[in-house]
Amino acid sequence: MLLSRLIGLFALIPATVLLTISFFVLFSLRKLEIQGLKAFGYVLAALLWVSAILVFSSGIYTLSTGRCPMMKGCMMQDMTKHKMGMMGKGMMDMQAMPGRGGDKE
Repeated sequence: MLLSRLIGLFALIPATVLLTISFFVLFSLRKLEIQGLKAFGYVLAALLWVSAILVFSSGIYTLSTGRCPMMKGCMMQDMTKHKMGMMGKGMMDMQAMPGRGGDKE
């Protein structure tokens, strides 16, 4: 459970990358003279900030609850249990078949 909460810390990496890109976009806007391109740059920087906020808030949500917002509930745990059940059933079937590992003739 602790490991699933710590996954939220990894949200800092893409949030930092997005904020760094927005810094360079705003830095390059100072040198531009074309107003249309400046407006596009400001819109792009604002979208990068909103994206960074969304990524950062999903990381905080994961840290506080331990559930990833992209997955439904305990989907990964259910899949793991199902896979282990299938593996166990397959092993039992192989042992029951003559000449396939379980029975020595």
